[in-house]
Amino acid sequence: MIEIEKIIRDLITSAIGDLNLSPTDFVIERPDNLARGDYATNIALVLAKVTGQAPLALAQRIAEKLKASPLEFPKARPWLERIEVATPGFINFFLTREFFADEVSQMIEQGDKYGAGTIKTGRKIMVEYTDPNPFKEFHVGHLMSNTIGESISRLIESQGAEVKRVCYQGDVGLHVAKSIWAALKNKPNDITDWAKCYATAAQSYEADETAKQEINEINKRIYDQSNSEINALYGAGRKLSLVYFETIYKRLGTKFDYYFFESESGLVGQKLVEDNLGKIFESSDGAVIFRGEKYAAPVGGQGLHTRVFLNSEGLPTYEAKELGLAKLKFEQYPYGESIVITGNEVTGYFAVLKKVLELIFPDLAKKTKHLPHGMLRLATGKMSSRTGSVITVESLLTEVKAVANQKVAVRDFDAGERERVAEAVAIGAIKYSILKQSPGRDIIFDLAKSLSLAGDSGPYLQYSYVRARAVMEKARAEKIPTNLDQPTIEISELERRLARFPEVVARAAALYAPNLIVTYLTELASSFNTYYAVQKIIDPADPHSPYRLALTAAFSNVMKSGLTLLAIPVIKRM
Repeated sequence: MIEIEKIIRDLITSAIGDLNLSPTDFVIERPDNLARGDYATNIALVLAKVTGQAPLALAQRIAEKLKASPLEFPKARPWLERIEVATPGFINFFLTREFFADEVSQMIEQGDKYGAGTIKTGRKIMVEYTDPNPFKEFHVGHLMSNTIGESISRLIESQGAEVKRVCYQGDVGLHVAKSIWAALKNKPNDITDWAKCYATAAQSYEADETAKQEINEINKRIYDQSNSEINALYGAGRKLSLVYFETIYKRLGTKFDYYFFESESGLVGQKLVEDNLGKIFESSDGAVIFRGEKYAAPVGGQGLHTRVFLNSEGLPTYEAKELGLAKLKFEQYPYGESIVITGNEVTGYFAVLKKVLELIFPDLAKKTKHLPHGMLRLATGKMSSRTGSVITVESLLTEVKAVANQKVAVRDFDAGERERVAEAVAIGAIKYSILKQSPGRDIIFDLAKSLSLAGDSGPYLQYSYVRARAVMEKARAEKIPTNLDQPTIEISELERRLARFPEVVARAAALYAPNLIVTYLTELASSFNTYYAVQKIIDPADPHSPYRLALTAAFSNVMKSGLTLLAIPVIKRM
């Protein structure tokens, strides 16, 4: 379909040349209203502004030139049925029945390969996301990053890129020292105990000067590894945390290629800062800072923040560790592009980091792209692990899964299958709620809406796929074949929407926008369910029934591929 867009663009360019009109930039797009064609262009509207001609009349002239081309429209162009002009000056292109029948055939033949593209072929891309901190629980902020990062990774992989998934974890720093301080008093047994240690210590750090001094001292001991008791607690807590995180990754469908830790990047970053002291960094009150006010911010023309890179204890801060991480990542995998997905609360920090990278590693700065995401909020508002009111992924999944379990409890599932389906539905509900928004926006998670089967939810997509499979199974039981020999005369909305899938995937990958896939799949599911309601798909007496079954199979393949790109579980029964 992307090839057809190019053909249309070439035809238009040739036509306006024949009409002695100057070449100009114009748009070829897919109309939201399918009745307005499969493609539309604004070329007449653009040229009308330049020439002073009426856009509708100009559109008619261009359309007539296209129809009268030497290619004998439409017979020599079986992909193009007709061209229409619409107010105020759009030119609409309608594709042929033969084209859609052939496209349905490709959907069936290619299976999960349909929709794959080449816009990122040969690219080596590293995607960093999730980034939980050991000694703390895996909360909904990490879930946001994981959901968006995994989908983006799959999207760009589908377009031919070699993708390496990266998780960066804060295994040193003040949060660790706080956890260890409380753990020395109350030995933790599991990750929940460690999270309570952190919450307790975080409050003491703010309220008790003695506790603050003790925690700062522990922080130094963690770095220099000089205390055996602290070392033992640290090692046990770190190991427990990493094992715990892997159980979450498995549930969410993520497998990382590389893991990086602040204990490693901090040392590298510290040396880079020290090597550039007096050139890029300067001393200030015992610390080492980067004076960002000297530089323009990426947006708005205001100065960047001044940030501390080494604190007064000589220890690397978040910024120094990030600087070291950029170097470590490239040494591990010489990428052409590094995408970093974090919460938008660190956008200011990251702008400073990008400027420092430009000054020390200009090539890496050009290759680094920061994609910030918003927050997931419940009725209680933003969550905080500092106060101990963090909403963990496990607690959210448990709550959603409990409701999902009630919905599938009436099915003829055994306990094991009901558990698996409820898990898949819960994950689909949560991921859909996150991915349906553009990545930078906050999410208000509505439990009831997230599990609705009426539309605009992950379970709605999953159920639509299950419905299509059920139709296919029934047809096989009744021995009705699936073939493309006798397509229906009219082109259905379902066919028109299905054929847009490769272009939507390519655009979503180019823009790092999984929300485009979510919107597309929701509209596609609606088209299929409408088709299912008004068409008798299985009818032994209808010669078009095998084609309708082929169309159902095509829908099934595309829906499965789309859900997989979103990392939403695909289930066979529901």
